Amino acid sequence: MICLIRHGETDWNLQGRIQGGTDIELNENGVKQAEACKTYFEGADWDLIIASPMKRAKRTAEIINKALNVDLVEMSDFKERTFGEAEGLTLAERNKLFPDGNYPGQESKEDLESRVMAGIGLINKTFPNKKVLLVAHGAVIHAILSVTSGEEIDFTNTKLLNACLSNIEYTEDKWHVHNYNQIDHLTVDK
Repeated sequence: MICLIRHGETDWNLQGRIQGGTDIELNENGVKQAEACKTYFEGADWDLIIASPMKRAKRTAEIINKALNVDLVEMSDFKERTFGEAEGLTLAERNKLFPDGNYPGQESKEDLESRVMAGIGLINKTFPNKKVLLVAHGAVIHAILSVTSGEEIDFTNTKLLNACLSNIEYTEDKWHVHNYNQIDHLTVDK
């Protein structure tokens, strides 16, 4: 079982700016969201936490781990997708500069899916039968959910909220999505 957790909010999330490979810290609300996740997982039985090494994901994982005190492993496979020249821009700015949605210098969807699913495979191989919390990013989690759901869940039909939870499990030789974009544990106001 892997519980995918999107990192808490950053100032760029709040401003609607695309972050990608830009390493942005959590803002005050993002810390509160991570604390709400920590509270949710208190007393739960998880074997380890894996996190993207990017500041916003790693800090979210560190806060959650205060409740679990398990090994925290950084895996670069789960760094956010890079969006090239679009990073730092709002949706309106991106639409004006790149109306076709193709951002110069961005990581392709295929490369992203290949990278993150290789990481998921490595988790499954290295930590078989373990319950893993994976703290990562919106595009990363979208890619995982899209592949594991046979493209039923993707960024065009689902906006993953900051600090949301999504659960996948490997059974009968394939991944299954149990639920996604769960936010009931968040009691913080935006």
